[in-house]
Amino acid sequence: MRPPNQSGLVVWSCLGGSGDGGVTETMGRGGIGRGLLAILVAAWLAMPAPALSGLIETNVFAVPGVEVDVTSSDAASAKNQALMDVQVKAFFVLVERLASREVAQQLRGMSPQEIAPFLKSLSIEKETSAPGRYIGTFTVRFLPSRIEQLLSVYGVHVPAAQADPIVVLPVLRNAAGSVLWEDNVWRKAWIDLRAEQSLVPVIVPLGDIEDAEAMTAEDALNGDPFKLEAIRRRYGASSVAVAVAEPDAGGGLHVVMSGDTRLGRLKINKVFTAEDGTEVSAAASAVARIHATLVATYKNSAAAMATSEASQDPFAPQAIAVAVPFASPTEWNGIRSRIISTPYVTGVDVSTLAGDGAVIRLTFTNSLPMLQENLQRAGLRLAQYGDSWVIQPM
Repeated sequence: MRPPNQSGLVVWSCLGGSGDGGVTETMGRGGIGRGLLAILVAAWLAMPAPALSGLIETNVFAVPGVEVDVTSSDAASAKNQALMDVQVKAFFVLVERLASREVAQQLRGMSPQEIAPFLKSLSIEKETSAPGRYIGTFTVRFLPSRIEQLLSVYGVHVPAAQADPIVVLPVLRNAAGSVLWEDNVWRKAWIDLRAEQSLVPVIVPLGDIEDAEAMTAEDALNGDPFKLEAIRRRYGASSVAVAVAEPDAGGGLHVVMSGDTRLGRLKINKVFTAEDGTEVSAAASAVARIHATLVATYKNSAAAMATSEASQDPFAPQAIAVAVPFASPTEWNGIRSRIISTPYVTGVDVSTLAGDGAVIRLTFTNSLPMLQENLQRAGLRLAQYGDSWVIQPM
């Protein structure tokens, strides 16, 4: 993991033991327990702020820039509540980013107590407090294996790794000239994207003195290979793309973007507009749509590679989400025991459990037809109804 580009204080590390542990303490509805609060304070005071660096943290399971504003009876209570609220807010941002808005909506019923076990750590980016109020901005990190397992129930495959980071140099051209490092709507739109931790990490250079001395707007427009390479090396990225925007006569922004990336040759030449007709909204829309295209390209590539690898190895583990209706706990225990003892079944993880049914993540090797045949021998029928798989006694 690359060190962060700004000083954030790690205030909450929730790893319980080694590996992908979990939250070692739980929170009640009224706030955070005293033991956990003590851990928070100790970690907060003990962790030094990292130094500024060209290298930027990239982690698909991290959500930066999560803002909370909480009022309560006093500042301490407000901060305790903020620490709960921020993880919930970040959780749904992550689910929407890795899966879809629809999946996030289906999970809206999850409580803070149910979300807490998915949390890995929190970092404060900035904070202010006043009597009865706390305002903070956090980076929230989640446990990869637990998020992957949750999303797999909804048929979402999270790529095993991120795409290689891409440095984007946003150049704004207008009647006054071309600007690269100065504040402007185009640069701000790319910074506000905050995609360093996405499936396709996008890094916008800091624009500090070292950057300004290494590269000018004219250098970027001319595609100076030596200076582009210097920027790429400084930020530890695999490639550099130059994104040029200028106001369009018909409204909006005309964007020309190019660069050789691991995802292929990037070439965009398009006018982006917004409903309100402002350059600010047009810039934000352009950046979001460009990045969404990059993410979709990477997801398709990763899925195709995973399918290809699985087809080459018939005994590679596979997993499907399966609904299991039952009439009583006794029937559920019997069905579950038969599933577990079925040949080639390697895992049965319960995702949701209700009084009349469960949803499980069924992991198996060999082929799906072979699984159905083996379950049939155990007196169970595995059948597909629409997009859903169901196991029932025969």
